[in-house]
Amino acid sequence: MNEIKEFLSLQEFEAVIFNNGKIDISQVVLDRVNESFDFLKNFSVNKIIYGVNTGFGPMAQYRIKDEDRIQLQYNLIRSHASGTGKPLNAICVKAAILARLNTLSLGNSGVHPSLIHLMKELINRDITPLIFEHGGVGASGDLVQLAHLALVLIGEGEVFYKGERRPTQEVFKLENLEPIQVEIREGLALMNGTSVMTGIGVVNVHHANKLLDWSLKFSCAINEIVQAYDDHFSEELNNTKRHKGQREVAARMRKNLADSTLIRKREDHLYSGENTENIFKEKVQEYYSLRCVPQILGPVLETIDNVASILEEEFNSANDNPIIDVKNQHVYHGGNFHGDYISLEMDKLKIVITKLTMLAERQLNYLLNSKINEILPPFVNLGTLGFNFGMQGVQFTATSTTAENQMLSNPMYIHSIPNNNDNQDIVSMGTNAAVITAKVIENSFEVLAIELITIVQAIDYLEQKDQISSVTRKIYDDIRVIIPRFEKDQVMYPFVQKVKDYLINN
Repeated sequence: MNEIKEFLSLQEFEAVIFNNGKIDISQVVLDRVNESFDFLKNFSVNKIIYGVNTGFGPMAQYRIKDEDRIQLQYNLIRSHASGTGKPLNAICVKAAILARLNTLSLGNSGVHPSLIHLMKELINRDITPLIFEHGGVGASGDLVQLAHLALVLIGEGEVFYKGERRPTQEVFKLENLEPIQVEIREGLALMNGTSVMTGIGVVNVHHANKLLDWSLKFSCAINEIVQAYDDHFSEELNNTKRHKGQREVAARMRKNLADSTLIRKREDHLYSGENTENIFKEKVQEYYSLRCVPQILGPVLETIDNVASILEEEFNSANDNPIIDVKNQHVYHGGNFHGDYISLEMDKLKIVITKLTMLAERQLNYLLNSKINEILPPFVNLGTLGFNFGMQGVQFTATSTTAENQMLSNPMYIHSIPNNNDNQDIVSMGTNAAVITAKVIENSFEVLAIELITIVQAIDYLEQKDQISSVTRKIYDDIRVIIPRFEKDQVMYPFVQKVKDYLINN
C-alpha cells in the first residue's frame, strides 16, 4: 500500500501505475485538505475570488450570485467535457488521476476531502474515466481532458471497467461509490492543472528508459556480431570527455560485453606489430552507428533523467489557480496551471527518442547491407539469394516509421495559438506534446523490434550464439522462444508485433 504523504517519488508513482499498487491517504493529508477547505469557505465570504464567485476565463468580470455558485462548477465541467480523438489508454489515465490527486493533496486547492477519497477509489478499483487525446492547449492546464475526469467524479460521463466502456452511473452503482457533491470550487480545482500531460509524461519516461536499455544492448550485440575492437567503449577513452551520460553508457556497454568472446582488443591485432598489409581487409574502426554509441546515447540518457526530475517536481507541485495559502491566510491568483515545463520536456524527450530510433535504423541498415558489413548476406537472407527476401520487406517499415518520428519531433512548445477570446494569449500545448511523444515512443519500439529480429537472424547465420555475451544470449534465447529461425519467406507482421510486445513488457 502506497500512502500519499508529503512527497511522492517517481518510483512510488510508477509502482502504482505499472505494478497495480494500491494507495491510501495519510491522516496528515486529510487534515491538510480539510484545513484548506475550511479556510477557503470562510475566507471567500464577501471577497471576489476567481472561479468561486466569478465566471471563468474572459468571463471572470461577471459576478456569480451566491445561489448559483455550486451550479457554476457543474456548468464548467459539463461544457468543457468536449474532447475528441482516441481515448487515452488506461495507464495514462491512471497516471493522470494520481498526479491530480497528489497535487490536490497539498492543501493549496480548497477542495472537499470527498474528492480525494473518490479519486483514490478510481485508482484502487481500476475504474478508468473516458478521456480523449484531443482538446488541451496546456494553458489553464489540461482543461478539456481534466473536465472528462471531473465529469466522472460527479457521476456522469463514461468509464472503462473490466474491459468494457460503460456509463459512470452504472459502474458507481456496481461498486457502491457515490459521486462527489461540489462544495466551493471542486470543478475548477480539478480542471485547472497539468496532471494529464504530467501523467502521460511519467508513462513516456518509463518507456523511454526501456528503449534506452534495449538500444544499448542491441548496440552491444551488433558490436559482437562484427567482432569490433573494445576501445571505443573503454573507460580510458570515454573518461576524456566529462559528460556523465556518455561515461555511463560506456560503462554499461563494458558490463554487458564483459563475458563476450567476440569483442577484440586492438593490441592483439593492429598493435601487434605483425601486420604487413598495405590495404587492410578488416575495418580499422567501425561505422559511427557502432563506434559512437556512448556519444549518441549519452545525451539520450541525460535527457531522460532530466525529464524525470521535472515531472517529479511537477506532480508534487500545486498547479491550479487560484492558490489557497492557509499559512498566510491568503488566496493568490496566478498561472501555476501553465504547462510550459512539461511541454518543453516532452519535446526534448521525443527528440532524443527519435535520435535513438535513427540510430537503430542505421544499425539495421548496416546489418542488411552486405556491401557495408561484408560478413552477412544481403538483407540477412538465410534462404536462397534472389528467390527469398530475408529482412528486405521489414526494412521499409523501419525506414517509414523512423521518418514519421523525425516529422513528429518538431516542437509543440513553440506552437502557441491564442484562444479563449485571447485571455489565453500564449499557451504551452503541453498535452499535445505529451501525446505526440507517446506516439514517437511507440514507433521506436516497432523499429527496435525489427532491428532485434535482424540481430538474432545474423547471430544464427554466423553461428555465434555460443560466443556472444550472456546478456546478448539471454535476449537471443528469449526471441527464439517467440519466433523461429526462418529461411523461407514468412508473413512478418505477427513476428514484429510479438517482439514489440516483448520489448515493451520486459
